[in-house]
Amino acid sequence: MENGLQALIQLKKYLNKENEAFMQAAQRAEIENSWFTQEFIMQSTEAICSAYLDQEILTSFAKKYNAPSSKKKVGIIMAGNIPMVGFHDLLCAVLSGHDLVVKLSSKDKVLMTFVINQLQALDPKLNIQVEEQAKNCDAYIATGSNQSHKVFKEYFGKYPSILRRNRTSVAILDGTETEDEMNLLADDIHAYFGLGCRNITKLYVPEDYKFEPMVKAFSRYDYLEMMHKHKNNYDYQLSLLLLNQKMYMSTKALLIVEKEHLHTPLAVINYEFYTDKNEVDKSLADNEDVQAIMGHDYIPFGAAQQPSISDFADGVDTMEFLSKL
Repeated sequence: MENGLQALIQLKKYLNKENEAFMQAAQRAEIENSWFTQEFIMQSTEAICSAYLDQEILTSFAKKYNAPSSKKKVGIIMAGNIPMVGFHDLLCAVLSGHDLVVKLSSKDKVLMTFVINQLQALDPKLNIQVEEQAKNCDAYIATGSNQSHKVFKEYFGKYPSILRRNRTSVAILDGTETEDEMNLLADDIHAYFGLGCRNITKLYVPEDYKFEPMVKAFSRYDYLEMMHKHKNNYDYQLSLLLLNQKMYMSTKALLIVEKEHLHTPLAVINYEFYTDKNEVDKSLADNEDVQAIMGHDYIPFGAAQQPSISDFADGVDTMEFLSKL
Protein backbone atom coordinates (compact mmCIF):
# COMPACT_ATOMS: atom_id res chain seq x y z
CA MET A 1 0.00 0.00 0.00
CA GLU A 2 2.10 2.87 -1.38
CA ASN A 3 -0.58 5.56 -1.51
CA GLY A 4 0.72 8.68 0.22
CA LEU A 5 3.43 6.69 2.00
CA GLN A 6 6.33 8.82 0.84
CA ALA A 7 4.49 12.04 1.63
CA LEU A 8 3.87 10.83 5.18
CA ILE A 9 7.50 9.79 5.59
CA GLN A 10 8.67 13.19 4.36
CA LEU A 11 6.15 15.03 6.54
CA LYS A 12 8.26 14.26 9.60
CA LYS A 13 10.86 16.77 8.39
CA TYR A 14 8.33 19.58 8.66
CA LEU A 15 6.92 18.86 12.12
CA ASN A 16 9.64 20.13 14.43
CA LYS A 17 10.98 23.21 16.14
CA GLU A 18 13.46 23.85 13.32
CA ASN A 19 10.64 24.50 10.85
CA GLU A 20 9.68 28.15 11.22
CA ALA A 21 6.37 27.70 9.38
CA PHE A 22 5.29 24.94 11.75
CA MET A 23 6.29 26.93 14.83
CA GLN A 24 4.30 29.90 13.54
CA ALA A 25 1.31 27.59 13.14
CA ALA A 26 1.85 26.28 16.68
CA GLN A 27 1.82 29.82 18.04
CA ARG A 28 -1.37 30.67 16.13
CA ALA A 29 -2.95 27.47 17.42
CA GLU A 30 -2.34 28.52 21.02
CA ILE A 31 -3.79 31.97 20.36
CA GLU A 32 -6.98 30.41 18.96
CA ASN A 33 -7.21 27.69 21.62
CA SER A 34 -5.41 28.37 24.89
CA TRP A 35 -5.65 24.70 25.92
CA PHE A 36 -3.06 24.07 23.19
CA THR A 37 0.03 25.30 24.99
CA GLN A 38 3.39 25.12 23.23
CA GLU A 39 4.45 22.41 25.67
CA PHE A 40 1.55 20.14 24.80
CA ILE A 41 1.63 20.92 21.07
CA MET A 42 5.24 19.78 20.96
CA GLN A 43 4.48 16.72 23.11
CA SER A 44 1.82 15.65 20.62
CA THR A 45 4.08 16.44 17.66
CA GLU A 46 6.99 14.42 19.04
CA ALA A 47 4.71 11.46 19.76
CA ILE A 48 3.36 11.56 16.18
CA CYS A 49 6.81 11.77 14.66
CA SER A 50 8.31 8.95 16.74
CA ALA A 51 5.37 6.52 16.74
CA TYR A 52 3.68 7.20 13.39
CA LEU A 53 6.11 8.85 10.97
CA ASP A 54 9.25 6.81 11.51
CA GLN A 55 10.05 5.40 8.05
CA GLU A 56 10.53 1.80 9.18
CA ILE A 57 7.43 1.80 11.41
CA LEU A 58 5.24 3.44 8.78
CA THR A 59 6.42 1.21 5.94
CA SER A 60 5.92 -1.97 7.97
CA PHE A 61 2.48 -0.80 9.04
CA ALA A 62 1.36 -0.04 5.48
CA LYS A 63 2.49 -3.46 4.21
CA LYS A 64 0.08 -5.25 6.55
CA TYR A 65 -2.95 -4.11 4.55
CA ASN A 66 -4.23 -4.61 1.03
CA ALA A 67 -5.28 -1.70 -1.11
CA PRO A 68 -9.08 -1.30 -1.40
CA SER A 69 -10.67 -2.76 -4.52
CA SER A 70 -12.02 0.64 -5.54
CA LYS A 71 -11.56 4.26 -4.56
CA LYS A 72 -14.27 5.70 -2.32
CA LYS A 73 -15.08 9.11 -0.89
CA VAL A 74 -14.41 8.99 2.84
CA GLY A 75 -15.56 11.68 5.27
CA ILE A 76 -13.51 12.27 8.40
CA ILE A 77 -15.05 14.32 11.22
CA MET A 78 -12.24 15.17 13.62
CA ALA A 79 -12.23 15.91 17.33
CA GLY A 80 -10.18 18.74 18.79
CA ASN A 81 -9.66 17.88 22.44
CA ILE A 82 -5.85 17.61 22.16
CA PRO A 83 -3.44 18.91 19.49
CA MET A 84 -3.69 16.95 16.19
CA VAL A 85 -5.83 14.24 17.77
CA GLY A 86 -7.24 13.47 14.32
CA PHE A 87 -3.84 12.75 12.80
CA HIS A 88 -4.01 8.95 13.00
CA ASP A 89 -7.32 8.84 11.10
CA LEU A 90 -5.83 11.12 8.45
CA LEU A 91 -2.72 8.93 8.20
CA CYS A 92 -4.78 5.78 7.70
CA ALA A 93 -7.04 7.43 5.14
CA VAL A 94 -4.09 8.79 3.17
CA LEU A 95 -2.47 5.35 3.08
CA SER A 96 -5.74 3.79 1.89
CA GLY A 97 -5.75 5.90 -1.26
CA HIS A 98 -9.37 7.00 -0.94
CA ASP A 99 -10.56 10.52 -1.72
CA LEU A 100 -11.00 12.40 1.55
CA VAL A 101 -13.39 15.04 2.82
CA VAL A 102 -12.24 16.35 6.20
CA LYS A 103 -14.28 18.36 8.65
CA LEU A 104 -11.85 19.90 11.10
CA SER A 105 -12.71 20.67 14.69
CA SER A 106 -12.97 24.39 15.36
CA LYS A 107 -10.56 23.77 18.23
CA ASP A 108 -7.80 22.33 16.06
CA LYS A 109 -8.01 23.99 12.66
CA VAL A 110 -4.60 25.63 12.54
CA LEU A 111 -2.39 22.60 13.14
CA MET A 112 -4.40 20.14 11.06
CA THR A 113 -4.66 22.63 8.18
CA PHE A 114 -0.87 22.93 8.25
CA VAL A 115 -0.52 19.14 8.15
CA ILE A 116 -3.00 18.68 5.28
CA ASN A 117 -1.49 21.51 3.22
CA GLN A 118 2.00 20.10 3.73
CA LEU A 119 0.91 16.60 2.68
CA GLN A 120 -0.69 17.92 -0.48
CA ALA A 121 2.42 19.94 -1.29
CA LEU A 122 4.52 16.80 -0.88
CA ASP A 123 2.14 14.71 -3.01
CA PRO A 124 -0.18 16.74 -5.29
CA LYS A 125 -2.01 13.52 -6.26
CA LEU A 126 -3.56 13.32 -2.80
CA ASN A 127 -7.21 14.35 -2.88
CA ILE A 128 -7.98 15.86 0.53
CA GLN A 129 -10.80 18.38 0.66
CA VAL A 130 -11.42 20.39 3.83
CA GLU A 131 -15.09 21.30 4.15
CA GLU A 132 -17.42 22.63 6.82
CA GLN A 133 -19.78 19.70 6.26
CA ALA A 134 -18.64 16.27 5.09
CA LYS A 135 -21.60 15.46 2.86
CA ASN A 136 -22.25 12.87 0.17
CA CYS A 137 -19.50 10.50 1.20
CA ASP A 138 -19.44 6.72 0.79
CA ALA A 139 -18.15 6.10 4.33
CA TYR A 140 -17.41 8.04 7.50
CA ILE A 141 -15.00 8.14 10.42
CA ALA A 142 -16.34 10.47 13.11
CA THR A 143 -15.05 11.27 16.58
CA GLY A 144 -16.76 13.44 19.16
CA SER A 145 -18.57 13.74 22.46
CA ASN A 146 -21.38 11.46 23.61
CA GLN A 147 -23.86 14.06 22.38
CA SER A 148 -22.13 14.26 19.01
CA HIS A 149 -22.15 10.48 18.80
CA LYS A 150 -25.95 10.48 18.83
CA VAL A 151 -25.93 12.88 15.89
CA PHE A 152 -23.30 10.78 14.11
CA LYS A 153 -25.46 7.67 14.44
CA GLU A 154 -28.47 9.50 13.07
CA TYR A 155 -26.68 10.94 10.04
CA PHE A 156 -23.94 8.41 9.29
CA GLY A 157 -25.29 5.16 10.73
CA LYS A 158 -26.66 4.05 7.36
CA TYR A 159 -23.19 4.28 5.81
CA PRO A 160 -20.12 2.11 6.47
CA SER A 161 -18.71 3.99 9.44
CA ILE A 162 -16.55 4.16 12.55
CA LEU A 163 -18.31 6.35 15.10
CA ARG A 164 -16.51 7.20 18.34
CA ARG A 165 -17.72 8.83 21.56
CA ASN A 166 -16.23 9.88 24.90
CA ARG A 167 -13.87 7.43 26.54
CA THR A 168 -11.37 7.69 29.35
CA SER A 169 -8.52 5.70 30.89
CA VAL A 170 -7.76 4.27 34.33
CA ALA A 171 -4.80 3.06 36.37
CA ILE A 172 -4.69 0.08 38.71
CA LEU A 173 -2.09 0.52 41.45
CA ASP A 174 -0.79 -2.18 43.79
CA GLY A 175 1.27 -0.04 46.18
CA THR A 176 4.69 -1.20 44.93
CA GLU A 177 5.09 1.59 42.37
CA THR A 178 8.48 3.30 42.35
CA GLU A 179 9.10 7.04 42.49
CA ASP A 180 9.83 7.02 38.75
CA GLU A 181 6.57 5.21 38.06
CA MET A 182 4.67 7.74 40.14
CA ASN A 183 6.20 10.53 38.09
CA LEU A 184 5.17 8.77 34.89
CA LEU A 185 1.66 8.32 36.27
CA ALA A 186 1.59 12.07 36.87
CA ASP A 187 2.38 12.54 33.16
CA ASP A 188 -0.45 10.20 32.17
CA ILE A 189 -2.90 12.25 34.21
CA HIS A 190 -1.79 15.82 33.55
CA ALA A 191 -0.71 15.83 29.89
CA TYR A 192 -2.99 18.02 27.74
CA PHE A 193 -4.70 19.16 30.98
CA GLY A 194 -6.38 15.74 31.12
CA LEU A 195 -8.48 16.40 28.01
CA GLY A 196 -7.53 13.24 26.10
CA CYS A 197 -9.36 9.91 26.09
CA ARG A 198 -6.06 8.26 27.09
CA ASN A 199 -5.64 10.57 30.09
CA ILE A 200 -6.18 8.74 33.38
CA THR A 201 -9.22 9.97 35.30
CA LYS A 202 -9.71 7.08 37.73
CA LEU A 203 -7.33 5.25 40.08
CA TYR A 204 -7.91 1.87 41.71
CA VAL A 205 -5.80 1.49 44.86
CA PRO A 206 -5.48 -1.26 47.53
CA GLU A 207 -7.19 -0.63 50.87
CA ASP A 208 -3.98 0.17 52.76
CA TYR A 209 -2.63 2.48 50.05
CA LYS A 210 -0.30 5.32 51.14
CA PHE A 211 -1.11 8.46 49.16
CA GLU A 212 1.81 10.68 50.19
CA PRO A 213 4.24 9.62 47.41
CA MET A 214 1.47 10.01 44.84
CA VAL A 215 0.59 13.54 45.93
CA LYS A 216 4.28 14.47 45.92
CA ALA A 217 4.68 13.16 42.36
CA PHE A 218 1.56 14.94 41.14
CA SER A 219 2.87 18.22 42.56
CA ARG A 220 5.34 18.32 39.67
CA TYR A 221 2.46 19.75 37.66
CA ASP A 222 1.56 22.54 40.08
CA TYR A 223 2.55 25.03 37.39
CA LEU A 224 -0.65 24.19 35.49
CA GLU A 225 -2.48 26.44 37.96
CA MET A 226 -1.02 29.36 36.00
CA MET A 227 -3.29 28.52 33.05
CA HIS A 228 -6.44 30.50 33.82
CA LYS A 229 -8.97 28.12 32.25
CA HIS A 230 -7.55 25.20 34.18
CA LYS A 231 -7.47 27.29 37.36
CA ASN A 232 -11.12 28.27 36.87
CA ASN A 233 -12.12 24.61 36.65
CA TYR A 234 -10.03 23.74 39.70
CA ASP A 235 -11.54 26.55 41.79
CA TYR A 236 -15.08 25.64 40.76
CA GLN A 237 -14.66 21.95 41.60
CA LEU A 238 -12.97 22.82 44.90
CA SER A 239 -15.90 25.07 45.80
CA LEU A 240 -18.32 22.19 45.19
CA LEU A 241 -16.31 19.87 47.40
CA LEU A 242 -16.20 22.42 50.20
CA LEU A 243 -19.88 23.29 49.84
CA ASN A 244 -20.84 19.61 50.06
CA GLN A 245 -18.32 18.92 52.82
CA LYS A 246 -16.60 16.20 50.80
CA MET A 247 -13.19 14.85 51.73
CA TYR A 248 -10.41 15.35 49.20
CA MET A 249 -6.66 15.52 48.72
CA SER A 250 -5.06 18.06 46.43
CA THR A 251 -2.09 19.62 44.73
CA LYS A 252 -2.23 23.11 43.30
CA ALA A 253 -3.48 21.72 39.98
CA LEU A 254 -5.42 18.55 40.84
CA LEU A 255 -8.18 17.47 43.23
CA ILE A 256 -8.06 13.80 44.28
CA VAL A 257 -11.50 12.52 45.29
CA GLU A 258 -12.85 9.14 46.41
CA LYS A 259 -15.61 8.38 43.93
CA GLU A 260 -16.70 5.45 41.76
CA HIS A 261 -17.24 7.35 38.53
CA LEU A 262 -14.77 6.84 35.68
CA HIS A 263 -15.31 10.21 34.04
CA THR A 264 -14.34 13.32 35.98
CA PRO A 265 -14.51 17.08 35.52
CA LEU A 266 -11.32 18.87 34.53
CA ALA A 267 -8.77 19.24 37.36
CA VAL A 268 -10.23 16.23 39.22
CA ILE A 269 -9.18 12.59 39.44
CA ASN A 270 -11.23 9.93 41.20
CA TYR A 271 -9.96 6.97 43.19
CA GLU A 272 -11.55 3.83 44.56
CA PHE A 273 -10.23 1.24 47.04
CA TYR A 274 -10.23 -2.44 46.11
CA THR A 275 -9.63 -5.69 47.97
CA ASP A 276 -9.46 -8.05 44.98
CA LYS A 277 -7.74 -6.89 41.80
CA ASN A 278 -9.38 -9.68 39.83
CA GLU A 279 -12.74 -8.10 40.58
CA VAL A 280 -11.46 -4.79 39.22
CA ASP A 281 -10.31 -6.55 36.06
CA LYS A 282 -13.73 -8.10 35.61
CA SER A 283 -15.52 -4.80 36.10
CA LEU A 284 -13.37 -3.13 33.44
CA ALA A 285 -13.18 -5.99 30.94
CA ASP A 286 -16.34 -5.12 29.01
CA ASN A 287 -16.63 -1.47 29.96
CA GLU A 288 -16.99 0.51 26.74
CA ASP A 289 -16.05 3.72 28.55
CA VAL A 290 -12.48 2.53 29.12
CA GLN A 291 -9.92 3.35 26.44
CA ALA A 292 -6.78 2.10 28.22
CA ILE A 293 -5.62 0.64 31.54
CA MET A 294 -2.24 1.57 33.03
CA GLY A 295 -0.30 -0.25 35.73
CA HIS A 296 1.78 -3.31 36.45
CA ASP A 297 0.63 -6.11 34.10
CA TYR A 298 -1.11 -3.51 31.93
CA ILE A 299 0.10 -0.62 29.77
CA PRO A 300 3.28 0.76 31.38
CA PHE A 301 3.08 4.03 33.28
CA GLY A 302 4.06 6.95 31.07
CA ALA A 303 2.80 5.35 27.87
CA ALA A 304 -0.75 6.72 27.99
CA GLN A 305 -0.04 9.45 25.45
CA GLN A 306 2.38 7.40 23.37
CA PRO A 307 0.18 4.87 21.53
CA SER A 308 1.83 2.86 18.79
CA ILE A 309 0.70 3.17 15.20
CA SER A 310 -1.34 -0.04 15.66
CA ASP A 311 -3.13 1.16 18.81
CA PHE A 312 -6.41 1.98 17.13
CA ALA A 313 -8.92 4.11 19.02
CA ASP A 314 -11.67 2.00 20.63
CA GLY A 315 -9.87 -1.12 19.39
CA VAL A 316 -11.37 -0.76 15.89
CA ASP A 317 -8.82 -1.30 13.08
CA THR A 318 -9.21 1.82 10.94
CA MET A 319 -6.95 0.49 8.22
CA GLU A 320 -8.90 -2.73 7.86
CA PHE A 321 -12.14 -0.75 7.68
CA LEU A 322 -10.75 1.45 4.91
CA SER A 323 -9.17 -1.38 2.94
CA LYS A 324 -12.48 -3.30 2.79
CA LEU A 325 -14.67 -0.45 1.56
